[in-house]
This record gives sequence, structure tokens and C-alpha cells, in this order.
Amino acid sequence: MRTPHVVVVMGVAGTGKTTIGPLLAARLGVPYAEGDDFHPQANIDKMSAGVPLDDTDRRPWLDAIGAWAHDRAGLGGVVSSSALKRSYRDRLRAAAPGIVFVHLTGDRALIEDRMAHRRGHFMPTALLDSQFATLQPLQADEAGVAVDVTGGPEEIAERAARALDGLPSPTP
Repeated sequence: MRTPHVVVVMGVAGTGKTTIGPLLAARLGVPYAEGDDFHPQANIDKMSAGVPLDDTDRRPWLDAIGAWAHDRAGLGGVVSSSALKRSYRDRLRAAAPGIVFVHLTGDRALIEDRMAHRRGHFMPTALLDSQFATLQPLQADEAGVAVDVTGGPEEIAERAARALDGLPSPTP
């Protein structure tokens, strides 16, 4: 039996991390954790006001996600996190060395349209430019896959699951 990965579904706001993450977790038969739930209230207040987070703001958030991922090693799990910078992903890997990333990618216009139509989320479309400016795509030496976000959620989750099947099994 193949040991399940601990997967971080990453990407800029509006790529569908919160939609695709649970669908992918269900396909993999592992639990899902919503990355936004790991933010301290101060971060949510800042983003709600249209102010981008800085690296200092993100540290406790990344550490909380990393601790969750560490606890899921050998068991599998899916968690969402923008993980936009290499240094953020390095911080997550330091806490949970076996994690892999699913980078949800897409055209800026499509993502902005999706953000404009979602309800009840604290991230305004005004922060999308800062998200794209901060984004450092996965490097060749980072365990993970890029998955395009065109199409419906089920189709995207299926593409992600197939792409993950191509990665080596994690070592528990």
C-alpha cells in the first residue's frame, strides 16, 4: 500500500485552494485542513483592510501549518497555503520535510474573475497584484506539481491527483 503524501495546495488568492483542497483530500482518502484557519486574527484583519501581509506576519501562520503537516507525516493530509515564496515553502519543509506541493496556476484574468464572484472571503481582489508580484513558482528541486485551474473543480482535483501519482512515495 502506498503511503499518502502530505500535500500543500498552493497558489495566489482565487486559484481555488479552498475548493480544490477538500476535493483532492477526498480523492486521496486523507483529511483536509483549511490554511486560512491557521491565520491569527491580526492577519485576517490586515488582509480584510486590503493590506498585504509581510514576512513577519506570515511566520506564525506558516509555523502552524508546518506543525499540522509534521503531525500528518506518514498518514497523509491536504492543507491549503498560498506558499507564494520559496522561503515560505522552505519553512514548511523544515517543519515537515516530506511535504509536496500542488501549485494551482492560471491566467490572471480568470483568477480575478473568480475572486470577484466569490462570497464571504476576506481577501479583496485589490491584493491580487501583490500576490502575483510575490509569487515564486515551484523550482525544479522542490517536490511538487503545477496544475492549471481551467475547467471545473472536479476536473482540476482529478488532474492534481493524477499529477501526484507521478511523484515518488513519501518516506514515513
